[in-house]
Amino acid sequence: MIRLALPIGALLTGIALLLLGTGLLNTLLPVRGELEGYTAQVLGLIMSNYFVGFLIGTRLGPRLIRRIGHIRAFAFCAALVAICTLLHALWIDPYGWALLRIVTGTGLVILYMVIESWLNAQTGSEQRGQVFAIYMMVNLVALASAQQLIRIDSPLQFTLFAISALFITMALMPITLTRLVPPTMQAGKRVRLRRLNRKVPVAAAGAVISGLSMGAFWGMAPVYVARLDFSTGDIAGFLSATIIGGAILQYPLGRYSDTHDRRSVIMWTTALAGICALLLAVAGAMLTQLPTLVMLAGFIYGGFAFAIYPLVVAHLADQLDPNDILEGSGALLMLHGVGAALGPTLAGALITQFGASALPLYFMVTQWALTAVAARDLGRTPKALHPAHQSGHYVPMVRTTPEVMQLHPDQDELDTEASPPRREAG
Repeated sequence: MIRLALPIGALLTGIALLLLGTGLLNTLLPVRGELEGYTAQVLGLIMSNYFVGFLIGTRLGPRLIRRIGHIRAFAFCAALVAICTLLHALWIDPYGWALLRIVTGTGLVILYMVIESWLNAQTGSEQRGQVFAIYMMVNLVALASAQQLIRIDSPLQFTLFAISALFITMALMPITLTRLVPPTMQAGKRVRLRRLNRKVPVAAAGAVISGLSMGAFWGMAPVYVARLDFSTGDIAGFLSATIIGGAILQYPLGRYSDTHDRRSVIMWTTALAGICALLLAVAGAMLTQLPTLVMLAGFIYGGFAFAIYPLVVAHLADQLDPNDILEGSGALLMLHGVGAALGPTLAGALITQFGASALPLYFMVTQWALTAVAARDLGRTPKALHPAHQSGHYVPMVRTTPEVMQLHPDQDELDTEASPPRREAG
């Protein structure tokens, strides 16, 4: 693993620093908004705008990178995101924050694109799966660690915003110093959502519903824990526990799904995730003086919920020809982004109307909605639908752009005849 990581160390260090900064910011904003007196509905609208920016950046990113190159695009967007991070502390206004979240989401998805497309260019087909796994491991460790940074100072102070901006700015250093040769950004294929929904309905529905659930988690989970009157440290603990649970259970669930009908695995995983969400609601409502039990419920819920989107991507790979996987995964990511943009707004409105326990109940409903979709599809075509060429592979993942899907092991066959990528020492 170390031998593989060293040549791409600059890229991995850059994404780790970036996620430390943005992971802290994404937790800090809803907590600070609560302290400023913003309603859950307002906070939901604010946090939803990040995913609106994400969708915008997905379209603008390739054009910007092709125009000015990877390093300059990364420097431009990192500076933009760092400025927005500091402006959140200087411009305490819900409309201002909503605008800043759009700009931040746009900038961040372009930053992810730079690193992920660069990683793809530096990786041979025989190393694709291992590099993908290392990259996702760095993602999870950085995101879980970022939650603990909120313990450093009060969310009412400028300190945490400054620390977030520092990490984002520090991400510039390894990227601008590297001697790795930047790749050429290729134009993507047009996404055909109607065809995808007709051919793989469980994958299409799963992408939207997973977005609704995970978007609400990233945007509103800090608000949920804060309304249970837990401390800032407990908020960090809950988020870290949920992320770690997702990291631990993704692999065994995924390996099991590789030998079974993926729709059935999706059905049972979402059913169990819904039960865990219900237990989380009970724990939060009845055991507010015992944050450890709430964190444990979050850990188990995260273990199932974080596996849904990777299962959906693997199911898509089962059903499509390898040449169509990149186009299909781009479509899934767009559907996931639409769901994630709506999720915080819907969850925030429910919290405002019914209280903090509405969030885990929202998780329950979204998960069980996908359970119903998968069960219905199984009832129509009960036989497993693995194509003749091969089944897809489950690969744990957190947050991606269309570029990182080129690292997916299911793309190996497409690259066996390609020439090795040009490399220089990092």
